[in-house]
Amino acid sequence: MPTISLCMIVRNEEMHIARCLESAAQLVDEIIVVDTGSVDRTVDIVSNYTSRIYSYQWKDDFSAARNFSFSKASMDYCMWMDADDILEEKEKDKFLQLKQTLSSDIDFVMMKYHTSFDEAGKPSFSYFRERWIRNCPQYRWVGAVHEVIPPEGNVVYSDIAVSHKKINAGDPDRNLNIYRKLLAEGKQLDPRQQYYYGRELYYHKQYEEAVSVLERFLLSEEGWIENKIEACSICADCYRGLGREQSALDTLLRSMSFDQPRAELCCEIGKYFLEHGNYPTAAYWYETALNRPRNEQANGFVLPDCYDYVPLLQLCVCFDKMGDLKRAKEYNERAGNLKPYSKAYLYNKQYFDSRQIF
Repeated sequence: MPTISLCMIVRNEEMHIARCLESAAQLVDEIIVVDTGSVDRTVDIVSNYTSRIYSYQWKDDFSAARNFSFSKASMDYCMWMDADDILEEKEKDKFLQLKQTLSSDIDFVMMKYHTSFDEAGKPSFSYFRERWIRNCPQYRWVGAVHEVIPPEGNVVYSDIAVSHKKINAGDPDRNLNIYRKLLAEGKQLDPRQQYYYGRELYYHKQYEEAVSVLERFLLSEEGWIENKIEACSICADCYRGLGREQSALDTLLRSMSFDQPRAELCCEIGKYFLEHGNYPTAAYWYETALNRPRNEQANGFVLPDCYDYVPLLQLCVCFDKMGDLKRAKEYNERAGNLKPYSKAYLYNKQYFDSRQIF
């Protein structure tokens, strides 16, 4: 059975760290925590779980800090978690079973990362991340921000999920400031970093600059397809923010030059036509979203609701606008079968009940 080193970098995480370590302590064989300058009780709390605590001078480089944590690991695999991540109880048996059955030739174990949740606590945003990495020098983090270890060798996908559940928001400017510093130092951003830099600009509503960065990324021959498709979505939002509606639509459609349409993009295109009163065309795109396969192992960001709940709810709106109330109600009921607690579904149900549509 393989052994696992849990490797973490932390700073001022007294609100989160005990919850995280409590969820993982009995599953791993070693816990390594690298503190990058805490001034709260983080280190004291961590000491209840491990003596392998190291101080590290923060250098505005997440990869450097994570690689330092990996350098202290002595087990077969390095596993990373952030302080505001947890392994839910339902994941622990699966975790131990995988540990007991994992083939010795596996280099990477990819696990789901749930980062957003709906009103019932079900994941509404998820993607796969490299979670167990064979402990050897060739596998190291790259990227000062949004760091990654590109999977290679023998890779397996697991349905085990780590959940990101932040209690308090962090510094919203941190990542953008790191990118600004890199550029001020004359550093060149690789395609992946360009994509994430554009995203940070978008989050800060710096739409003109975000479009400039992301368009350069889209025009480059390098870059991961999933990032290209997501960049089209972000660019479209930027164009909407700039009042350039046609450019927004053009960019959404452009996403299909990189690969087959994703349900997430189909929903955005449907939304465009819905907002512009073209209900038959909107319905076409929402129907297309319903029929798109969900390929989570492409490692891109996945919005599960875009493959069923969202298009069903929006098709209800489209057919109501077109005067086909019976069909609109049918779509709402299908959405309600998925999320009977949904406020939107319940509101629509009350509307149809008042219209006495059977």
